[in-house]
Amino acid sequence: MPSYPGISCEAFRHPLDREAEQALRNFPGFDLIARRFVEFLYERPQYIFLMGNSIQVGPRQYASIYQIFRECTRDLDIYPEPGLFVSQNPQVNSYALGKERPYVVLNAGLLDLMSADEIRTVLAHELAHIKCGHTILLQMAIWAMNAASILGEMTFGIGNLVSSGLIFAFYEWRRKAELTCDRAALLVTDDLNLVMQTMMRLAGGSNQYAHELNLKEFIRQSEEYHSLDLDGLNQVYKFLLYNGAQGAMLSHPFPVDRLKYLQEWANSEEYRQIRQGNYRRSPAEGAVNVEVQTPKSEVDRLRQQIDELQQEINRIRTQQSPGNTP
Repeated sequence: MPSYPGISCEAFRHPLDREAEQALRNFPGFDLIARRFVEFLYERPQYIFLMGNSIQVGPRQYASIYQIFRECTRDLDIYPEPGLFVSQNPQVNSYALGKERPYVVLNAGLLDLMSADEIRTVLAHELAHIKCGHTILLQMAIWAMNAASILGEMTFGIGNLVSSGLIFAFYEWRRKAELTCDRAALLVTDDLNLVMQTMMRLAGGSNQYAHELNLKEFIRQSEEYHSLDLDGLNQVYKFLLYNGAQGAMLSHPFPVDRLKYLQEWANSEEYRQIRQGNYRRSPAEGAVNVEVQTPKSEVDRLRQQIDELQQEINRIRTQQSPGNTP
């Protein structure tokens, strides 16, 4: 597998990730959320919970998974080595969190579904969240949304400042951050079909019927999905589906969207240059807060989109309320 000594996360960071993070950091209320988050030490209890309720992976515990994990940390030049846990959860999922003690969690359901190569793809993706400093923002987003939902205006002093707009900004950034990590998975595996196959498995994979999955058909499905944009109304529906029109906002882009972004990058000169060893370098890095510079016009544009989204969702919810039913 290819390795990238000294690579900086900025070498492969998706520009949409960069723009969305800057817009989030500039959003009213973000600084208060950051202060309160640190104050309540969200990270430590999560780590204690994992140590008490999951399996810590190492040389003598899930040894083959640990070997793949170590190779991925080497390939992305991440130091010190983060923690790795397996959680007894049937949901096919994984995640990375933590700043002082970053870690990756794999659900048992994912291990049961994925091949070793697909697990490598997932681990590279999750480690990229740590490499790029995403994990502190992810934890902050989870904490802020839970606090706003459960406590409202009662405590923590955030009730009035955790506006819908700030929540939208968090979700917008979370989805764009996934595009960066998909790029890291491609760099580590150097196999576009493998990464797309892993996305297909996450979308609807089955152990029993795995032999009937067809990647070419899934790629065709992705192309058909994007052709729906020829109808402007479909673009509106997609936008609303991502942003809570059916009750829950989506934390990840649709797999068929991720396929398109990744295919474009796999055919780019930027990807070819990185594969040839021509990339931006920095000292080995782990869970860091990456400072980014984005033109103010981009920040204003993203903020305006969030404001327009909030207005549209409020309008739809008003139309769907019982009192307004024809």
